[in-house]
Amino acid sequence: MTFINANQIIQNGRSPEIKKLRADCLSILDSALQSVNPYKVVKKHINEHPFEYSKHGEIYLLAFGKASVPMAQAVCDTLEIKKGLAITNDTKNKVKNREVKTFTVDHPIPTNRNIEATNQALSMIKKLEKNDTLVTLISGGGSALFCKPRVPIEDIQRITTILLKSGADIKEINTIRKHLSYIKGGQLARLANCRIFSYIVSDVVGDSIEFIASGPTAPDTTTFEDAREALFKYNLWNKIPESVRKVIERGLRGNIPETPKPGDKVFGKVKNVVVANNSLACETAKKRAEELGYKAKIFSTNLTGEARKVGAFLVKKALDELSEKEVMISGGETTVEIKGKGKGGRNQEMVLSAVEMLKDLSLVFVSFATDGIDGNSDAAGAISDCYTLERALDRGLNLREYLRNNDSYHFFKNLGDLLITGSTGTNVMDIQILL
Repeated sequence: MTFINANQIIQNGRSPEIKKLRADCLSILDSALQSVNPYKVVKKHINEHPFEYSKHGEIYLLAFGKASVPMAQAVCDTLEIKKGLAITNDTKNKVKNREVKTFTVDHPIPTNRNIEATNQALSMIKKLEKNDTLVTLISGGGSALFCKPRVPIEDIQRITTILLKSGADIKEINTIRKHLSYIKGGQLARLANCRIFSYIVSDVVGDSIEFIASGPTAPDTTTFEDAREALFKYNLWNKIPESVRKVIERGLRGNIPETPKPGDKVFGKVKNVVVANNSLACETAKKRAEELGYKAKIFSTNLTGEARKVGAFLVKKALDELSEKEVMISGGETTVEIKGKGKGGRNQEMVLSAVEMLKDLSLVFVSFATDGIDGNSDAAGAISDCYTLERALDRGLNLREYLRNNDSYHFFKNLGDLLITGSTGTNVMDIQILL
């Protein structure tokens, strides 16, 4: 079982019926997570779709993102690698191959360690010849981990912090990141002289490759103008560092080249393949629910919007459409506009927003971050049922005050209803189960 505190979560149900629903929720989520195991999906794809490369060239490896270590290990266990690097924020695991060096760097706010690791990768790539092949392994978190900015690192840290708190979605954030970088938005493909095979674990709604880790090997449809508009949309233009404004303004004047666009000849040597995504996780969740005897349906794998509004919407939809022994599954990635000083993340806030609605209903609601890290907390999400409000009142917890302060973490921690997994080594956004 993926969940370290599974027994506590189950026992927090105040009736045998609710305990069973809680246990089934965890089983469904566990199966979904196993289906997007990055090692398994990469190895499976290479074995089923072996790519051809010149006998005269060598295979090199570059992995970056939260799933970089297991993805890189799958390649090393399947192909003969000449040299490679994996850039990760995983402090416990390294790639077990003497030709592949693992760099542990920082996320979500990049540091000089990230830049140093990226420079090492670029030094390797610049030496590759036309007949060589670069296997690129991309997963969520790659925008921060693989980092070569056009502005000082202190300014990248500042704007990243501002953007993460702004309520902007990942596509808007990565549009800005692309245009402050030397490598994002297809620019890595421009730098490499060899063929590129990219295997991608998607953490972006709709699996738009250009936004996954800011699309270093994909054509970019966004522009400097789009980056500026996103900053104006959230009233950030006058709050960001001056160096950021200058780069965007130079880009608008044509003094900095635009990112390579669809149709650019540099992409003739690139093949991008999504090997795992939210749809795969949700389809597996549906299958597991059916194995447990439920009638299951997937509502959406493209959920976006403000977490607390989406939570209330999902519960209302479940009340309108679900009957006994039915499950509604959804996935995607919502946002939180941070106004308080609390701790938590979009999954915990989504569930917290629906606690009052669940009172007196035989419904369990869980929202789960597949990377095991929800927001600024060590939890992956939270679970709630018809007894949650009663249990909170018994402990003197003011639900609305916790919600106002964006402090969903401490609300659910007091109840023992946080989902704790630790880092899962993968990331395909979030999954919600209403059962």
